[in-house]
Amino acid sequence: MEQYIEPYLSWILEKLQELTAIDSPSGYTHRVSAYLMEEYWKMGYEPVSTQKGGVLVTLGGGKAKEVQDQSEPSRQEGAILTAAHVDTLGAVVAEVKVNGRLRLSPIGAVSAHILETENCRVCTRFGEVYEGTCQLVNASYHVNGEFNQIVRNYQNIEIVLDEDVASAEDVKKLGIDNGDYVCFDPVTKITKSGYIKSRFLDDKLSAAILMGYAKYLKETGKTPKRKVYQYFTVFEEIGHGASASVQADVTDVLSVDMGCVGEGLSCTEKEVSICTKDSGGPYHYGLTTELVKAAREAGVSYALDVYPFYTSDVEATLKSGYDVRHALIGPGVYASHGYERSHVDGVKNTFHLLCAYLGTK
Repeated sequence: MEQYIEPYLSWILEKLQELTAIDSPSGYTHRVSAYLMEEYWKMGYEPVSTQKGGVLVTLGGGKAKEVQDQSEPSRQEGAILTAAHVDTLGAVVAEVKVNGRLRLSPIGAVSAHILETENCRVCTRFGEVYEGTCQLVNASYHVNGEFNQIVRNYQNIEIVLDEDVASAEDVKKLGIDNGDYVCFDPVTKITKSGYIKSRFLDDKLSAAILMGYAKYLKETGKTPKRKVYQYFTVFEEIGHGASASVQADVTDVLSVDMGCVGEGLSCTEKEVSICTKDSGGPYHYGLTTELVKAAREAGVSYALDVYPFYTSDVEATLKSGYDVRHALIGPGVYASHGYERSHVDGVKNTFHLLCAYLGTK
């Protein structure tokens, strides 16, 4: 595994840091989409921008064929779409308060207590960007006698702007208004021991892995055993990321997202997780079994798990009516939707499984 992954590992980590540095809460993803378009053109591909703002890339590969397997009826094996999302959690301004502070409305499933004390940027509709910090209302411990007892929710946290503002009128003069995006610092760090810590590893880590796989194909001249698309979606965190733009020849959709790490699960940050079921239901038994078989035969370190509170891009695909098999893999990520942590070994094992399953090892 090491000999063909190592040349791309540092590049993947570099792209991860570039991705996390681009603010991209769901609905405010134009800059990250433009970044992906440019990167794929540089690699020699011809990326396509979808109407919703996603990025679709054809990597090439073999032709469709008839497949017979004991566990499934005869079927036509067409192209496979591998999907990762580059939209993240975030917030918008819900109210400019009379004292010049900003009340928030969350984008995606992000808890208020996770945002407290985080630095952020407020991006106005017409291009101005202002810095600030998310704080508890009346945040001074030496003043607020109820500091420890207050339940953190979106009614008692607020954005304190790093500007000389004391009223709603002062804030409005800056160009800030309701609906403007609030983007939080990713604080990306890679330790000497190989741990990767950052907000938004869900799902920019897997997006970087897909980029690395595309670079691997282009530089080695290898061709997958079947046609492969890569699809970077931009509305996964709010439920409709891969609900459109699935190409007509696609018969399988593989969501490459974060693997869950936590109590009751077997995956660690160093493995690739193969999800068998999440809160949306079981993943396709046949496709999941093929992934497990590929992992075993290639010596990939993997874990099989059931995620209790999770849905992926491919659920949106199925609900939109596409007749496809579906599966979910991803590097193990701890503390999901918070300050997340993974490991370079999880990156390697996910990359390894992609190569093994798609026939490009």
